Amino acid sequence: MSERRRPGLGRGLSALLEEIDSGATNSPVESRGLQSQIVALSRVRPNPGQPRRRFDETAQAELIESVRTKGLLQPVLVRPVDGGMLEIVAGERRWRAARAAQLEEIPVVVRDLDDGEAYELALIENIQRQDLSPVEEARGYQHLMTSFGHTQQTVASMVGKSRSHVANLVRLLDLPDRVLALVDEGELGMGHARALLGSPDAQALADRIVAEGLTAREAEALGQGRTAPSASAPSASGPRAAPEPEVAELEALIADSTGLRVSLKPGKSGGKLVLSYRTAAELDAAVARLTAR
Repeated sequence: MSERRRPGLGRGLSALLEEIDSGATNSPVESRGLQSQIVALSRVRPNPGQPRRRFDETAQAELIESVRTKGLLQPVLVRPVDGGMLEIVAGERRWRAARAAQLEEIPVVVRDLDDGEAYELALIENIQRQDLSPVEEARGYQHLMTSFGHTQQTVASMVGKSRSHVANLVRLLDLPDRVLALVDEGELGMGHARALLGSPDAQALADRIVAEGLTAREAEALGQGRTAPSASAPSASGPRAAPEPEVAELEALIADSTGLRVSLKPGKSGGKLVLSYRTAAELDAAVARLTAR
């Protein structure tokens, strides 16, 4: 990604989203200086790199009905691409609703954005509206780091989150695809998923957690190789000890410093620290940080 920043983006990408008010509703909005224009719906296409993959059917049906009766009242943020087409940066839900309502034209705000800026805006818009699952959010952060050269710190600043939040989410991508799908579908919570990190039997354990309805605390016991009681059986040993917060804090600290996924397994005598990377570029960046004088 180019290091340049276009005028209007220097005060934060989220400011542009606030200016066009790209919320999920179909309420009238003033663009506060940004000029919208009416274009043929056939000229607008979705972004294949859109961070969001799941669209709630009930909410979408309500939006379609609103667009069908009132028209599209909020502009869609787009950027020019090849062949005179316009690619969606923010507002794909409204575009989908307009297409389902068989509109021929829609209002848009056109901005000249490169690939990195467009992806950043799309990710921020979805995060601000809490439209992304944890896995979609994690993949978005990973894409910003691997494709556009951002560090965890710059990504965190970009989306208004802490570095540890970004690091902990990205670590989820170490889990098997089936486990990530269960998180995506809401069958597993974040506490369950974190408990499975580093387990060689993560998929089998995830299936058991879902089948037995285990709590996150019971999932932690499974992930650490202990026997978890059945969800219907009372615990004979009383309340289970809470996981050590120092371990999670150290993992987040090391992840922030290296930009890598971290697994810290303390033992009675010593322990194990595992740093995982996905690409050679990610490894090179981590080595540069670790060897900096």
